[in-house]
Amino acid sequence: MTEQFLKNNTSSSHDISDWKGQDIALFQEDLQKRTKASISEKSFYNYFKNPSEKLPRVDVLNLLSLYCGYTNWSDFKTNHPTSLQSSKKINFKKWLLVTSIGLGACIALYFLTPNTNTYNFCFIDQDRNQLVTKIPIDIIILNNQESPFYSKSDSAGCFIWETKDDYIHFVIQSPYHKTDTILRFASSGESEYVQMQTDDYALMLHYYANGKIKDWQNRRRELSRIIANDATIFQVLPQRLGIEIYAKKEFINKLTTPTQSLKNIEIIESKKLNGQIVKLKFRIKS
Repeated sequence: MTEQFLKNNTSSSHDISDWKGQDIALFQEDLQKRTKASISEKSFYNYFKNPSEKLPRVDVLNLLSLYCGYTNWSDFKTNHPTSLQSSKKINFKKWLLVTSIGLGACIALYFLTPNTNTYNFCFIDQDRNQLVTKIPIDIIILNNQESPFYSKSDSAGCFIWETKDDYIHFVIQSPYHKTDTILRFASSGESEYVQMQTDDYALMLHYYANGKIKDWQNRRRELSRIIANDATIFQVLPQRLGIEIYAKKEFINKLTTPTQSLKNIEIIESKKLNGQIVKLKFRIKS
């Protein structure tokens, strides 16, 4: 085993019993690279300083044999029938050390390595039914009662987050979309599409303030396209005063004028058919 290690590494001593500090760290890295398993420095010292007359377990012997370039313990014995008998007592400390390494590696991998969950989200403009790519979405991660972590969606309108937590809790914000809070638990890891509701007040205010007449006209056309001509649109009045019916054109006018009432519009219910809104219920919050 020492010879295998020294093929691509250097150490302060050719006797593994003399290894300390950096030598052990390099060995751990080399073992991890070759077998995908490793142990702590504490385990390295504990098993080495307290030898036993028993051979390591078969699964540990398999691990060490794999490190030395063999398929398993049986393969190693087949290729070294004589050396095993003659060096059994002399090399016992080394085998014991290897046993501890393999056992510690299994324990470390199973108990100490945290699982990582990957969450994928892509953000869709609810009106246009398209990915939000022109402006980045601000994302505030709220997990684990720690200080919030701030991020943004990428150029494709998506966001990827890796964490050992089995859930993700975050807030999404955009200058022209309404703020929303998302809570999801670990599942398949496939991308999820999150719809974002347009903040018409902020959008219209931007168009008016910057003289973007063309954009304002495009917005009116978009609304006309997504709202059916015979759509049922009504406002729920406060204090149970009833409802007020809107024609399509009246409602579009309301959504393209940046008044205070537009700022407080809240959609209660909407129904789509063939890609168009056929029923819409809203109220104006006081």
